[in-house]
Amino acid sequence: MSVSLSITATEGAARAGFLRTRKGDIRTPAFMPVGTAATVKAMYTDQVRSTGADILLGNTYHLMLRPGAERVAGLGGLHKFMNWPHPILTDSGGFQVMSLAQLRQMSEEGVAFQSHIDGSKHMLTPERSMEIQNLLGSDIVMVLDECTPHPASLDEARTSMELSMRWAERSKKHHETLADHGALFGIVQGSVYQDLRLKSVAALEAIGFDGYAVGGLAVGEGQEVMFRVLDETVPAMTEVAPRYLMGVGKPDDLVGAVARGIDMFDCVLPTRSGRTGQAFTRYGAINIRNARHADDPRPLDEACDCPASRDYSRAYLHHLVKANEILGSMLMTWHNLHYYQTLMSDMRDAIAEGRFADFQAQFAEDQARGDIAVR
Repeated sequence: MSVSLSITATEGAARAGFLRTRKGDIRTPAFMPVGTAATVKAMYTDQVRSTGADILLGNTYHLMLRPGAERVAGLGGLHKFMNWPHPILTDSGGFQVMSLAQLRQMSEEGVAFQSHIDGSKHMLTPERSMEIQNLLGSDIVMVLDECTPHPASLDEARTSMELSMRWAERSKKHHETLADHGALFGIVQGSVYQDLRLKSVAALEAIGFDGYAVGGLAVGEGQEVMFRVLDETVPAMTEVAPRYLMGVGKPDDLVGAVARGIDMFDCVLPTRSGRTGQAFTRYGAINIRNARHADDPRPLDEACDCPASRDYSRAYLHHLVKANEILGSMLMTWHNLHYYQTLMSDMRDAIAEGRFADFQAQFAEDQARGDIAVR
């Protein structure tokens, strides 16, 4: 295996430990900031590292179109290209093809599409996705799958899941032919249908992967349904491999999913929200654009030691965001990534100390309280 998971503590289904990769260890549960186009927007890589991130996510679709996987490989690989010498996971590009590409046409072979950038034509197959991720130098590679849209009928979900399983097998076969390849994760599909999810888990484990992701959630089904699917799916997944919930999510999503046995997450929410003036705090999310912050000398979160909270007031951040100053996006993004990594660290500590249930209860109470009251 190209990665190995060590579980050092559990409480209920929640578990903490580390995932060993060729570029270093990842503390789990882990949140991966999204560096879609070889950059975490509005952040230097050393700033991202300072928040506590052990691993970043890059995107096959965007990088294959610009600047091109072959170009990145010729320049020494993605780690060197973006100045991040730590682990990188790349997603397969399938979700972006379905959501961003123009005139896409899916077949058993793969997906033919036109670039959303310049209209150029491309074909993404399981084999080509593996080649692109290998050229990038990814440490954790994701199989090509179809992210089943929501809602989907039982028949639609079955057809989609079975196609993804055939693509998973092709991905595995081609991945193994590539020199110096990273770890390979399979992706569980099946929409909201328990029987399909369990069949997908069984099919992937029969093929054999280094880790297993749960895909096709956080696509509009709502948190209650997402948690139900995890309750039905995660217990069937092997305990000896990492479990990754793709594209999730809000802070309470992370806490609830860790309680159900998930080890890894990624989401654009902390960075995208930072650029639009939303900050996450221990008392819930706030919109720094609101007029009530214009004269507020307090920090975003009095318990946070990131530069945005430590060195600047809400009033100043309000001014920056309202004035569309770049520094506003930088500081708000920094704060959100710091908050997310602190949340993960706090969960790891709580699991290790056998107090995760108490942590969950206190987290829910703090979030329900709402933003810090004005003195």
